[in-house]
Amino acid sequence: MPDLLLELFSEEIPARMQAKAADDLRRLVTDKLVAEGLVYEGAKAFATPRRLALTVHGIPARQPDLKTERRGPKVGAPDAAVQGFLKATGLNSLDEAKIQRDPKGDFYIGLIEKPGRDAIDVLAEILPVIIRTFPWPKSMRWGARSARPGSLNWVRPLHAITATFGLETEEPDVVKFEVDGIEAGQTTYGHRFLAPAAISVRRFEDYEAKLLDAKVVLDPERRKDAILTDAKQLAFAQGFDLVEDQNLLDEVSGLVEWPVVLMGSFEQEFLKTPDEVIRATIRNNQKCFVVRDPKTGKLANKFILVANIEAIDGGKTIIGGNERVIRARLSDAKFFYEADLKTRLEDRLPKFEQIVFHEKLGTQAERIKRIERLAAEIAPLVGADVARAKRAAHLAKADLLTEVVGEFPEVQGLMGKYYALAQGEDASVAAACEEHYKPQGPADRVPTDPVSVAVALADKIDTLVGFWAIDEKPTGSKDPYALRRAALGVIRLIAENALRLSLMKAAASALAGLSVKPADAQKLPNDLLAFFADRLKVQLREQGARHDLVDAVFALGGQDDLLMIVRRVEALGKFLESDDGKNLLAGTKRASNILSIEEKKDKRTFDGAPDSGLYKVAEEENLAHWVGRVQQAASSAVASEDFEGAMSHLANLRPPVDAFFDKVRVNDDDAKVRENRLKLLNEIRSATRAVADFSKIQD
Repeated sequence: MPDLLLELFSEEIPARMQAKAADDLRRLVTDKLVAEGLVYEGAKAFATPRRLALTVHGIPARQPDLKTERRGPKVGAPDAAVQGFLKATGLNSLDEAKIQRDPKGDFYIGLIEKPGRDAIDVLAEILPVIIRTFPWPKSMRWGARSARPGSLNWVRPLHAITATFGLETEEPDVVKFEVDGIEAGQTTYGHRFLAPAAISVRRFEDYEAKLLDAKVVLDPERRKDAILTDAKQLAFAQGFDLVEDQNLLDEVSGLVEWPVVLMGSFEQEFLKTPDEVIRATIRNNQKCFVVRDPKTGKLANKFILVANIEAIDGGKTIIGGNERVIRARLSDAKFFYEADLKTRLEDRLPKFEQIVFHEKLGTQAERIKRIERLAAEIAPLVGADVARAKRAAHLAKADLLTEVVGEFPEVQGLMGKYYALAQGEDASVAAACEEHYKPQGPADRVPTDPVSVAVALADKIDTLVGFWAIDEKPTGSKDPYALRRAALGVIRLIAENALRLSLMKAAASALAGLSVKPADAQKLPNDLLAFFADRLKVQLREQGARHDLVDAVFALGGQDDLLMIVRRVEALGKFLESDDGKNLLAGTKRASNILSIEEKKDKRTFDGAPDSGLYKVAEEENLAHWVGRVQQAASSAVASEDFEGAMSHLANLRPPVDAFFDKVRVNDDDAKVRENRLKLLNEIRSATRAVADFSKIQD
């Protein structure tokens, strides 16, 4: 079957847009092909700074013929309806129609045959539409074309379109169409400087090979591999290790079509500046990589750049130009850092009184006071020194007002640690200045130092309670204040540090420190707890655990100790994997279902202890005996936090429950016996609720 080659050749496409644009091109073209009945075998898209390319192979040469039946008017309908039917179906007369019998009468049926078109004609129709409506996040018009109505909007000026279609064994045809005066053809261009001449291409293999000869590496993954390999080898040859940076690698590979890796250097004196500042300066300003001395683990005064040209002087001019810019930028960074060291962190804090955190939640200074107070309350609960926790909370945000963080926001917190150490603060206080922001995502590490944990919890809980109090909760996909991330951070801090902490009490304490009070302050901690339950389910789902068990545990109410909830969920999950657990779940659900039906029928509940004098068979007495015994033992085990022991006690219910349902008819003819047996079923439900609400567990 024939293959399609499509290339859209333009001025430089921003690196951040290339990957999505390539994926959009593949999706838009293939979706249209399928919609037109042209089911393909495979497709792959590529992007370089100057082109989007797509190859789709295994496209049928022609659309399939379509045959559809169209129901018309009733036999004997008015002539106007008949004529409309004939026109719509393309029939010459009713003699060409069939008659279909129906309970409502006889109807005319017209058979419409639509012959398929050649695939190349379909492509010529759909490709210009896709190009004109391409979903760039930002686009532009240019030159004389921009003055014309309906002229093309494209990310950068579009210069050429290559579109060929044909069999591998034959000369492909050009897909003939034009967009804004640009006619599709077989001509593309190589590297802007190294091979700018026009290139005539036929199909994808020919296209990719000719581009490579013209100093263009089409595949972005191949460019990334080349950059990374060459950079590592160049660093190793000089006795250094490359500091890898995937995001920077992605960006740099989108800036070059023919990557050439070079190494430059800067003055040793700049290494007195923290490594992270050096790296941020070089990365942000020049898109260059840094290298590390493997012996010391510190940065070396070298950097690696990626050029887009093979220079005749071996790259000396390119290196020199980058060195001059980096030297100037590092000089600025060094000046900022040294200037910051001259002012103590606490001396910066008065400025926060003029900086609003949120119009309804007050200034940053007010927020810092809240975090400080909450951290002092949490500190004893997590094993932290209260004075150090207060000091860390007092200083943690101060680096936001420093010159370095103003220039490089990504080093906030980290610079706070450096400045705190420089002014002689306790090591745990300095660490908390950096770590109180953590964890910031599922891959981020969780602080373990108690002072850091106390401040991190206080910061996140204050944020959550504050925005809950002003009713700025996440909705759908919108979460502008990253409250879901904050809640997951609290969960991980508690679970991974094995902390015992009442979320209800912490939330109530944070709420007490707010100047703004919600309309229903009593309801807020419970609402927030439900939000934590949802976040915990998300985390368990991502870990492959059973998230439905969270509902089963939370349904008991009064559960705000996340560590105990996680442990109870883990024990319940293991129990339900066993045969005893599976069968007991089935029996408990059967009991609950019967109860629900009968309670609805009788419009009452069957609470209260069953009357032993009404037991007719041994299975009733045996079940009642084990229910009482298991309920007491399981409750006692839960109270002592022995959740595995509680599950072991529950397992003893399985045989008597199975026997009861095998031998006993619940809805006995005697109304009193029936009521008594329903009360016994309610006892089963009550016994299992010592551990969890089994009705919430999915089968």
